[in-house]
Amino acid sequence: MYHPTQTKRKLIHWLLAPALLLSVVARAQQQPPQDSLLQNPTLDKVVEYALTHQPQVQQALADQEITDRIIQGKLADWYPQLNFNANYQRNIDLQTSIIGGNPIKFGVNNTSSLQFTGTQTIFNRDVLLARSTASKVRIQASQNTSANKIDVVVNVTKAFYDVLATSQQIRVGEEDIIRLQRSLKDATAQYNAGVADKTDYKRATILLANAKATLKTNQEMLVYKQELLKTLMGYPVKGGLEIAYDTLQMEREIELDTTQTLSYASHIDYKLMITQRELQEANVKYAWWGFIPSLNAFGAYFMNYQNNNFGELYNQRYPNSYVGATFSFPIFQGMKRVAKIQEQRWTLRKLDWSVKNLESNLSTEYTRSLAAYKSNLATYLALKENVDLAREVYDVIQLQYKSGIRAYLDVTVAETDLRTARINYFNALYQVLASKIDVQRALGQINY
Repeated sequence: MYHPTQTKRKLIHWLLAPALLLSVVARAQQQPPQDSLLQNPTLDKVVEYALTHQPQVQQALADQEITDRIIQGKLADWYPQLNFNANYQRNIDLQTSIIGGNPIKFGVNNTSSLQFTGTQTIFNRDVLLARSTASKVRIQASQNTSANKIDVVVNVTKAFYDVLATSQQIRVGEEDIIRLQRSLKDATAQYNAGVADKTDYKRATILLANAKATLKTNQEMLVYKQELLKTLMGYPVKGGLEIAYDTLQMEREIELDTTQTLSYASHIDYKLMITQRELQEANVKYAWWGFIPSLNAFGAYFMNYQNNNFGELYNQRYPNSYVGATFSFPIFQGMKRVAKIQEQRWTLRKLDWSVKNLESNLSTEYTRSLAAYKSNLATYLALKENVDLAREVYDVIQLQYKSGIRAYLDVTVAETDLRTARINYFNALYQVLASKIDVQRALGQINY
């Protein structure tokens, strides 16, 4: 039996299906794939993720592939270059000439030709340059990729430590607020009991408000620093990222051998400069090769077809072929080749000075980063001891205040000292870890 209601329902389902499908697809596109998200990653996992997903690294890898294809294209000029052409021509009106007073037509109405041609480079300075520099160009592309990876690793590592330092500051702030709330409660109770005046609980109120404001500031800064870390990683903007950390492990990672000596050859920037110099030496040779002649071989084979009747055009062929060679030697070019050689030599000499300048810069950078590391390490060790001392002082003064032998002002000073010492300690830990990364990079110990 026919049911109009059921028919309408089916029609509605058919109409709504595309809309529902588009909604699901849009929702899926908005949500990052689960396999691209990290669950409580450590620093190693964060760095590994960045090396796989960071656009800067991917662009460098793409450039490396492009360079390889360009090299393949240039080296292909060493191989025989074979071509095939086919054509057909219909002569509407044949050419006519008067011979002996009689008009004579030349040619036929239909012509066709199959042409096979080939060339072979025997010697040419362009292909010789491509062959002699192919390996160096590939090395240069690989070194560029390594340099980009090193930049990403250094920046991601520093951002990771920065997020940890801010997270620790937030944790310290939350603990301070709990302690200050307890102090405010005690000060208020003593004021209500007539043991202390109202300035004590008002000081506690001020300290609590300041601590809350500082906590809010750090929380907002943490949001920014997490987004910065995501950007440096190539992480989905809408993806959650709660990194895992161990303060004790971070403290163990601060150690660095400060007696190491700088080796220029280990630094990626120096490697790139040396490779660039080697390529420039090849350019000098290329300029000299301008005095050497070029030699190419060529050949061709043609199958020609001619007939007035198109149906019989390909019944008979008339082949012809040839081979030969081209020898080219520029005799005089107005001293152009000599000028080009001098230009390339001066460019090479300029690169030699660039190498010396780079060596000085690398030495200065190593000295600066090592000095910063030593300074930050000394600050860290001092502040680490200050945290223990400040906590001990605060506990003693807090007990003395509750016993009535200390003013609340002493408690607030001790509280401020403890909070400052803890925050400075985590900042110092971040600074020493970041400066350690700078030293390792200056030494060329970060390699990918």
